[in-house]
Amino acid sequence: MLMCRITSVWFLLLLHVSGLDSTTWNLFSKSSTELPQEGMVRLMGGQRDSEGRVEVYHEGKWGTICDDGWDLPEAQVVCRQLRFPGAISAVTGGTYGEGSGSIWLDDMECKGTEKYLSSCSFKGWALTDCSHKEDAGVICARGTNVTDDTVHNLDHRLGMSDDLGELFDRQINCDFRVVVRSPTGNRDKGGKLEVEERTVCTHKMILSLYTTYNSTIGSDNTSIDVSYGCTPHVNSFFRYLYTRKIDVTVSSAQCLHKLASEFGVKRLMQDTGRLFTVLLPEDPTFHTQVSLYDYALQTRDLQLQENCLQFLAWNVKALINSPAWSDVSMDFMMALLQRSDLVVPDEGFLLHALELWITEKSQTINNKSQTALLSLIRFPMIPTEKLYDLQFNSEFFKSHEKLYRAGSLRGFQFNTVPFDILQKHKGSTDEEQRDYYPRIYTAEPWGININSTYKATTGQKVLEDFETRVVVYNSNRQIQNQMGYRGYQPFNPQPPPPPFDTYSSRSKSGITPNHNSVIFRTKGTNPITWTAGVYLYKQECPSCASFPTATFSLQNSLRQDQTKSVRYSNRLLLTCQGKYIFHIQDFKNNMAQVFTNSNASLTYPCPEGQYGFTFVVRPEYIG
Repeated sequence: MLMCRITSVWFLLLLHVSGLDSTTWNLFSKSSTELPQEGMVRLMGGQRDSEGRVEVYHEGKWGTICDDGWDLPEAQVVCRQLRFPGAISAVTGGTYGEGSGSIWLDDMECKGTEKYLSSCSFKGWALTDCSHKEDAGVICARGTNVTDDTVHNLDHRLGMSDDLGELFDRQINCDFRVVVRSPTGNRDKGGKLEVEERTVCTHKMILSLYTTYNSTIGSDNTSIDVSYGCTPHVNSFFRYLYTRKIDVTVSSAQCLHKLASEFGVKRLMQDTGRLFTVLLPEDPTFHTQVSLYDYALQTRDLQLQENCLQFLAWNVKALINSPAWSDVSMDFMMALLQRSDLVVPDEGFLLHALELWITEKSQTINNKSQTALLSLIRFPMIPTEKLYDLQFNSEFFKSHEKLYRAGSLRGFQFNTVPFDILQKHKGSTDEEQRDYYPRIYTAEPWGININSTYKATTGQKVLEDFETRVVVYNSNRQIQNQMGYRGYQPFNPQPPPPPFDTYSSRSKSGITPNHNSVIFRTKGTNPITWTAGVYLYKQECPSCASFPTATFSLQNSLRQDQTKSVRYSNRLLLTCQGKYIFHIQDFKNNMAQVFTNSNASLTYPCPEGQYGFTFVVRPEYIG
């Protein structure tokens, strides 16, 4: 039956007449023409992109490295240069196959902290007594978060899709060939860039279903140019055209989205685009997120730009500590620093991170651009102690003394001058007002953390081995259903066990000043006590509409003159598995209903029951 179906499809395909001309599509025009840079490294011959034979680019050609002296410090440099979190092991003896061409490096000696492998000590370029049987390799760590191995299946099947997939796999009677061209990075003797070509065998009947193919009518072949890194995903894309099914990972999503966009495959383009936000949390190195933002700029996808920026703003502390921080662009940095939803310990932390970034980019960021970036720091929001230390600790204070002194003056004025006087002279433009508007600062005493892994919520199953039963609790923690674990035989209901935790274990108190400014701390006012808590069950909060619900309340009142000057726009930060912030919301009447995957479409999903809660006191000067 299967062969009959394939034969009938083949018969339909033969109805199309082949032409003689050929046509060319350009994909990833920017990436495909971007040449490797001196000293770049890559991994070849491994089964995963995090392992393989190490090759380095020098004088227009890729070459290998001898394993003499090859150890973990050298592997660490390679893995970090390739944007992995670190190295698992250094591999010797040509384990990943023998390379070809030059052996560029020998007797490597690295400390492990170098940014580039070529910065380590070695004999000299191409000075070696080794053969390719001694080519060195590495196995790199992939981080603690879910990474490229996570597969997201897109299923858009129609009709005979499974049979057509076998037709594609067998390459039966194909009448249209697609030549996939990608630069290897090597140059020939004449200095011309070598291009690797491979052919994908397809059928006109299938391609005719897609609008872009119509431009090739009358041809029997075409060629596409893709970047070298996207080459492995081209076959999967063309198979999707037959089956309407495809597995998408972090490493393939951007390539598939671009291919779908260029070929006019709207459904795949849309669903892959939506999948980007699911993929954003999956790369602990943050290179995927930053790359997606650059891609969104290139394709003018405003929604993807905002999704990337928002996620990175919420997780900017992790971004700053990641390998990707030194690689972000000037445009990205300008857009990031203008946001008020950055989650950082305090503004001084952000300034220090920016200074380090400018130092890394000193060769490409001129003085005017540095000033533009530093001007986006909100100096009045820097704690006074850190503000005072800038003149002694900041390497940029002298080179940008006018800016730093003006910013420090505004900061000291904000912290010492009564607000009613400051209001008379404070600027009215958005830029001037922005300086007095806080971001989301989590350093003590402004942040309160509550970690909770709730399990017994509506519709969730809990396996209790000591009872050998499965119990499903409703929102009142009453047994809704229970089954014998062995053979699922029913048995007599038992009273529900005590809650896994109690509200008291999910509530905390914290004390903050009325405001971060000195004037509020020196006028003899009492500090404010805040109480934060998370309700998980109906019996804890009968009036709550859904669970979990967070509460954050002020325990002692402010004087009337203080309420005229300060308001609190507090925030609830939801952290997933202690790894990344996936949602931020404000409080209404001291309550915040926590949106979950089941009751809302979260932009960045998180497995329910694995939330951490951070309550942030956010005082604002209102004058």
